[in-house]
Amino acid sequence: MAIMEYLLEHKTHPSVEEIYSALSPSIITLSKTTVYNTLKLLADHDVAQMLTIDERNICFDGDTSPHAHFLCKKCGKIYDIFSQGAVKEVLPVNLEGHEVTEMHYYYKGICKDCLKE
Repeated sequence: MAIMEYLLEHKTHPSVEEIYSALSPSIITLSKTTVYNTLKLLADHDVAQMLTIDERNICFDGDTSPHAHFLCKKCGKIYDIFSQGAVKEVLPVNLEGHEVTEMHYYYKGICKDCLKE
């Protein structure tokens, strides 16, 4: 429950390491393996998203509504993009014999904050 609460309260697309570091002081028995397995279970049951937008880390998102993600190549932050033009509705479709059940939209570039610098 604490892991899901953390995801819902922190819209920063945290990694396993970030969640473990934040929760381990108050949950003494917590391990990184437990955090990863719990996040994987949440993603498998569609109550969290596993993001692989960053080649170095797997991040997680507690918002499962249809939206895209933007990775800033300068600061490394991941932003939610809710623009209708950025996301198409996921419809189960037969694509060349394959059944599509989900789609991921990732954009990469320089965020507006880094552009101001």
